[in-house]
Amino acid sequence: MKRFKILVKGVVQGVGFRPFIYQLAHKHHLKGWVLNSSEGVKIEVEGKNADLQSFIKNIKLKAPPRASIEHLSFEKLSPVGFETFEIKKSQEEKGKFILVSPDIATCKLCFKEIFDPKDRRYRYPFTNCTNCGPRFTIIEDIPYDRPKTTMKKFKMCPDCEREYHDPMNRRFHAQPNACPVCGPQLEIWSQGARVKDQPKNEKETEKWQPEVTPDPISSVINALKQGKIVAIKGLGGFHLACDATNNESVKTMRERKRRPGKPFAIMVKDIEAVKSICEVSLEEEKLLSSPHAPIVLLKKKPNIPIAEEVAPNNNYLGVMIPYTPLHHIILKESNLMLVMTSGNISEEPIAAENEEAIRRLGHIADLFLMHNRDIYSRYDDPVLRVFKKEPMMIRRARSYAPYPIHLDFNAKEILAVGPEEKNTFCLTKESYAFVSQHIGDMENEETMEHFLNTLELYKKLFRVNPKIVAYDLHPEYLSTKYALSLKDVELIGIQHHHAHIVSAMAENNVSEPVIGISFDGTGYGTDGTIWGGEILISTFKNFERFGHLRYLPLPGGSAAIKKPYRMAFSYLYSIFGKEWENLQIDFLKRINLKEAEIISQQIDKKLNSPLTSSCGRLFDAVSSLIGVRDVVFYDAQAAIELEMIADEKTKERYEYGTISHHSSLMTQERILENQAVVIDTFPIIKGIIDDLRKGRSKEVIAGKFHNTVAQMIVEISEKARKEKGISTVALSGGVFQNFLLLKKVFPLLEKKGFKVITNRQVPVNDGGISLGQAVIASAITSN
Repeated sequence: MKRFKILVKGVVQGVGFRPFIYQLAHKHHLKGWVLNSSEGVKIEVEGKNADLQSFIKNIKLKAPPRASIEHLSFEKLSPVGFETFEIKKSQEEKGKFILVSPDIATCKLCFKEIFDPKDRRYRYPFTNCTNCGPRFTIIEDIPYDRPKTTMKKFKMCPDCEREYHDPMNRRFHAQPNACPVCGPQLEIWSQGARVKDQPKNEKETEKWQPEVTPDPISSVINALKQGKIVAIKGLGGFHLACDATNNESVKTMRERKRRPGKPFAIMVKDIEAVKSICEVSLEEEKLLSSPHAPIVLLKKKPNIPIAEEVAPNNNYLGVMIPYTPLHHIILKESNLMLVMTSGNISEEPIAAENEEAIRRLGHIADLFLMHNRDIYSRYDDPVLRVFKKEPMMIRRARSYAPYPIHLDFNAKEILAVGPEEKNTFCLTKESYAFVSQHIGDMENEETMEHFLNTLELYKKLFRVNPKIVAYDLHPEYLSTKYALSLKDVELIGIQHHHAHIVSAMAENNVSEPVIGISFDGTGYGTDGTIWGGEILISTFKNFERFGHLRYLPLPGGSAAIKKPYRMAFSYLYSIFGKEWENLQIDFLKRINLKEAEIISQQIDKKLNSPLTSSCGRLFDAVSSLIGVRDVVFYDAQAAIELEMIADEKTKERYEYGTISHHSSLMTQERILENQAVVIDTFPIIKGIIDDLRKGRSKEVIAGKFHNTVAQMIVEISEKARKEKGISTVALSGGVFQNFLLLKKVFPLLEKKGFKVITNRQVPVNDGGISLGQAVIASAITSN
């Protein structure tokens, strides 16, 4: 007889791990105990040596489907004569932490129960087990036990208690376990007439009252079929739902939500329904059906019933299938396809609490479907796409965070506060980088509050007390101002595009120097200009600005971002001077000549016209110049619509030039002067104007432009490899959300013998920057 003391670390709480160990110990005739601790799952077992060895082997081989074992260690001890095997009370240990499971989509067994009229959980919208259901959204602290979740107020009935304590039941120690007798309940809230404007005070919100109805779900389905907008409380917050095939309903949703153009996500009942409206590859089907159940960007099929207003001027739909019992019941019984968009006004955090939802969404929704299970951490839905047969993150959220990015080195305890737009923060500890869920654009008090609350939760759960804080160099970012307000910490400013490249390096475990192509909209440069078309020779610690796109005035600053025609005019004025008036192109018929004169004076006098090397702004300018999009209503709209119309078959491209000037090698200690390559984009614009005069189509011009950018990346990479001897290219920045560009540039680079990496676990846009900030700060502060 021998005794083993075992410690298992990883995602091993909230995934049915203790019940699994209990059953495995009985199968191998072992005695002892298992418990949850703040460090992981602790086990002591004794028995015959062969049984013990087989037991340890099967812990890894047969672990529950949602478990992720990071580390398993054991030591041999003298037997103490255990008589049974039991699950002991959880143990809290100061300073220790475990990985926390994200929320998990409804499993097949629970799905079967909720549609079985003979089952006691028939149509119960909060059905779950150890293999599925809420996790991170209800956890207040670790170890993961019911008293430390928002389920603590629901006392289990005798039937649920019996399941909870039965080692052979799949609800054995399922912390959110509940049923219609003892668990959370639904409630409809309505009012006589929907308020037209956002409620300003409590009296206005009091107009909403609970409605007595025997079947809230049927009431919601009826409302949706009548074309109404319903606010539905889900796992991480409220969705705003309407019939996705009803163009008027979707249009009304846009008007009330103040979201004129940005695509809405939709939810359909199952994979077959997805296939009826979109092209779905095997990899996309696998991702849609996974326990993550994300929104997946899919190519639209022609002549589908989905309203044009759902995703105007877009060839793709963001589609998900139900991931909670409530969603499954609504979608299956209604047979509708629903818009399911975040319950918020654009740029604000998702509403999570009942009273908050009425206050913030009362002017949008016609009806509320509430429940009384509190949400501790608010979450949006994640958005992904499949590229080269692998998932690629666009928005990191529910079911992915707070699972960490694994680093191939031990980092100090660091907080990286992230950027202004699409903010996430990152906390590092040991070999883990905990990148938060999508926080939003840091432009208002509500988002800042969401940032602070979520940060405190992560610090508490993962026992991180950062003494090093990394921030973006832009002095006006709210996240930067927050970092600079902190006391008793070491502050490290990180250049925006360096952080982009290092984020791709870190998640791909590439520590050697890379040729970093960081193309995006804007980022604060070390020379005081606005960068965005950068070629950086990058390590974790330093970068050399090897090259960039040619500088151009950004007339009106942020006004030029929202009005791409300003960027188009800036190119015309910079290239042709006052001769722009003589260009025979349609663009000049659309632009206000008085405004053009004012813009030209802004440029001449350098009034609020900072210089930019932004590739994102180049896409904007081309989009406006050829008549695709002059004014945008959401981030990157002009570039997205340019991509959507591009002729993918054309092989043509435009000419561009290169010039050199002095740039800088940045280290923490000093600035070294060097010659940088400047990619001259002016010939591209001249070529486009020639094509416009010849009457060539927008589609062909857009296709040629994409080919040009792809070739530009390849040629500058070859030049960098020749001079620096580096053969790895890292692509990062919002421009690389352009699927067409990615599809073109990857094979071109690989054909030239480059190893190509990009972001996959964190977004390639600004949502991934916090990871790069944290890794750079760790490299800078390491000996």
